[in-house]
Amino acid sequence: MKKFGFLALLLLLLVLVHPGTGYAGSAETHINLDGNDLKISKEAQVQIVNGSVMVPLRLVTEQLGYTVKWDNVTKTATIEQKGTTLKLIVNNAMAEASGKQVKLDNPPFLSGNTTLVPLRFVGEQTGTTVGWDNVTKTVYLTSPVPEIGGSEPEITVPDTSVTAPSDNGSNGNTTTDGNTSTAAVTNLSFIDNKLIIAMNGSVTPNVFTMTDKDRIVVDLPNTSFGDSFHQNLSVGKNQSGQLTITEYPNVSTIRYSLFSSSPSTIRIVIDLNSANNYSVTNANDGLIIVDLNGTSTTPPATTVPEVPVTTPPPSSGNTDKKIIVIDAGHGGKDPGTGSNRKEKDFTLPTALKIAELLKKEPNIEVVLTRSDDTYPTLQDRSNLANKVKADLFISVHANSIPVGSKSNPSGTETYYTRKDSLLFAQTVHKYLTVATGLQDRGVRQANYHVTRETKMPAILLECGYLSNTKDEALLFTVDVQNRIAEAVVLGIKEYLGR
Repeated sequence: MKKFGFLALLLLLLVLVHPGTGYAGSAETHINLDGNDLKISKEAQVQIVNGSVMVPLRLVTEQLGYTVKWDNVTKTATIEQKGTTLKLIVNNAMAEASGKQVKLDNPPFLSGNTTLVPLRFVGEQTGTTVGWDNVTKTVYLTSPVPEIGGSEPEITVPDTSVTAPSDNGSNGNTTTDGNTSTAAVTNLSFIDNKLIIAMNGSVTPNVFTMTDKDRIVVDLPNTSFGDSFHQNLSVGKNQSGQLTITEYPNVSTIRYSLFSSSPSTIRIVIDLNSANNYSVTNANDGLIIVDLNGTSTTPPATTVPEVPVTTPPPSSGNTDKKIIVIDAGHGGKDPGTGSNRKEKDFTLPTALKIAELLKKEPNIEVVLTRSDDTYPTLQDRSNLANKVKADLFISVHANSIPVGSKSNPSGTETYYTRKDSLLFAQTVHKYLTVATGLQDRGVRQANYHVTRETKMPAILLECGYLSNTKDEALLFTVDVQNRIAEAVVLGIKEYLGR
């Protein structure tokens, strides 16, 4: 029987804290642990709180044999395993991991008889690979494998003697246990059903499949994580991480890890929902491409037509002209959030107002992902921005909290994914909060598709909360929408130095 790491522990201890009251979830959610769907009662649904995925972990604890101590006076749960200690306090945003204080995105809290904890904390502190599919409302959990063994290749947790990638040196290579890697992975992305591995240095990948679990494995010998990889993607304390894939039906996750320290080897695993043919391109030009667009053993997914460019790209003769893509979130069959008024009815007029102001700027070309009540997919939106080689990408949204939540937040947030988007997010956000007049809830990092898969600085604006009657009333006024549009344009111009 597999051990699933501290992930399950957090559930057991926190659920044991306050048994007893009932709660009905607002929507059906799912938890998939190591490929197995767990049964979730209506009282134990996953929730989104302030942009964080909060999970009930009670479902996986019965099979585990960990040491859990509960102090009913201080409301502190202590979880211990192999010298590692985690301490969590209900309704406290600070946790303790092996003596170090860790700030949580949101504190653990009770919803009826279910205690929920932040999914990201679970992944970062336990070595468990976690992911959230917002389309299917599914949490994906992959427990760490304790050691390399048998015939089944896996993403494994290296021993503690592995040295993290160095911050020194021009190529970002890492020396580990006396072995020097000759190449470095600088970035990883999944676009157009292709895994694209950016490299610094030459390497011959070893690519193979696991037919029993439908996985494609890419081993990169004599390779480490480069400095820029850490700037683009998250690498946990166990030298591992993952990309969560939501728009490709046959790919669930892509995981990466420092698989071996002697010699230094990076392993990348594509987790499939069914067997899929592939081809590999490696011209030693800095890119290794694993293309999954070949003939599949399963029926191909329905092809979504590409979103047309609503404004033609600029003339190649004017190299100073900048292309700005404005994305009105949701639309068509996807109304977005909101109860009385729908998010799509706020995002479209606001995006159109931003576009009209930008069109008055002589050196800016505007491209809209949609100009009416239609629904381009998330993949359509990012593909469009990449195709026109946009300089900046802005997605307009409004936030909400689940029905039945005890909190009622108000305020404005700006999200980014990659570090090259942080300055852009900060610049626009300082104008946006003044324009809405709502609480400044800060600039936050999140793994949204449109800010992850776009190749230029990209941000997502959550202008206010439609679940808050005050915010909702303001966001649907023409005056506030005009002020938001002006703020976004001011932020763009400042960021571009204009």
